[in-house]
Amino acid sequence: MSRSLQQNAVVEQPAITPVVAELAARFAAEGKRLYLVGGSVRDAVLGRPTNDFDFTTDARPAEIQGILSGWSDAQWDTGIAFGTVGASKHGEIIEITTFRADVYDGVTRNPEVTFGDNIDGDLVRRDFTVNAMAFDVAAREFVDPTGGLQAARDGVLDTPATPQESFGDDPLRMLRAARFVSQLGFTPAPRVVEAMRSMAGELTRITPERVQVELSKLLCGAHPRRGIELMVETGLADVVLPELTAMKLEIDEHHQHKDVFDHSLVVLEQAIDLEDVDHSPDLVLRIAALLHDIGKPATRKFESGGGVSFHHHEVVGAKMVRKRLRALRYSKEITEDVAKLVYLHLRFHGYGNGEWTDSAVRRYVTDAGDLLTRLHKLVRADCTTRNKRKANLLRRTYDSLEERIARIAAEEDLARVRPDLDGNEIMKLLGLPPGREVGAAWKFLKELRLDRGPLDRDEAEAALLDWAREQGITPPAR
Repeated sequence: MSRSLQQNAVVEQPAITPVVAELAARFAAEGKRLYLVGGSVRDAVLGRPTNDFDFTTDARPAEIQGILSGWSDAQWDTGIAFGTVGASKHGEIIEITTFRADVYDGVTRNPEVTFGDNIDGDLVRRDFTVNAMAFDVAAREFVDPTGGLQAARDGVLDTPATPQESFGDDPLRMLRAARFVSQLGFTPAPRVVEAMRSMAGELTRITPERVQVELSKLLCGAHPRRGIELMVETGLADVVLPELTAMKLEIDEHHQHKDVFDHSLVVLEQAIDLEDVDHSPDLVLRIAALLHDIGKPATRKFESGGGVSFHHHEVVGAKMVRKRLRALRYSKEITEDVAKLVYLHLRFHGYGNGEWTDSAVRRYVTDAGDLLTRLHKLVRADCTTRNKRKANLLRRTYDSLEERIARIAAEEDLARVRPDLDGNEIMKLLGLPPGREVGAAWKFLKELRLDRGPLDRDEAEAALLDWAREQGITPPAR
């Protein structure tokens, strides 16, 4: 490291808590070194906040346990097979790993764990140079054998060894590259891009669960568009999310965008702009924005006169979303929420200039349920026309819909649209035992509630009795 970089690095030292300083002193007293490594060092160099602290040391696991013994409030050894010992002290969680010099088998991403003897050897086996820096806690010095500090300054993502070696050891690192491009805004080195392009097929070695974790982190980054574009450019998307690449082939029906893929990226960016600034990134909204037009390739139809249509792509898209997110092992809740948003994202376009009845507004709110706020954001983000007059008209129209929703909600408690009679009242009125007929009656009353709004008890009972007679149900004499 040059003298100027060393001087600057001193200014950017990671914040060391009293607990960590005390721990480093205990290691030093035993003739051992303690280094802060990984993302916390990188983030300190970049001036980013972090609460993720990992340590490495030349002490072997049993020695780590001895140093922590009598000092830590609690200690655990669940990762000791990989050289990691965990502990807590005054509420701070500490994980310390012995230097590693692992060897990979080239088939799985699981290395044969081998302990190393020096910090440089531990660092050069890591994924990227910006993650291959260490900070000697006791000496308060940086260790940077692969030029990570300069790479961080330049905003370049490169590997300590050749990308072919690094990705051959662990193909997940290719997805991590796309994730770091999203999170940090870095530019991957040309050799990294070329290796990703030629080795994308190696991702088949990675479990869907690990792919899902990296994809979620990418989407929740500050620059998800960059990460997604890198995935498509290099062919990673062909392996883990092929629907993205398919969208590049489809021309948007409004002819205002290069293709549906580009339109979807714009929608993603606009949805992010609508997120609540005080909350963490909304993964469900971001996935829905990216995949809202996933059904267009399968529904494309060339119309006479040169037009292109994608009828019912929201229906097809919702099914495709379920299939893909299940394959990536997303939770049932996330899968269903995204699928519902995709299914509903076109509903608003039937609103016209406000022609919907109050019944239609109630159904819109009821069908969206807890996703209504996200649906509002997705629909607004989906307006990507460059025609300012048209964009303003769409915005004003949706404003009017939201105002109608607010008015009806205030009058009718739309958040809890239920029949005007409950199940017990239905059974008593119709003389029915619990069963399917009661469920059908309940559904009828709910549909009536959506159509006509709240009814008083006499109206609800009269309507239910009329319905029952039509169904061949004879209510008891009153």
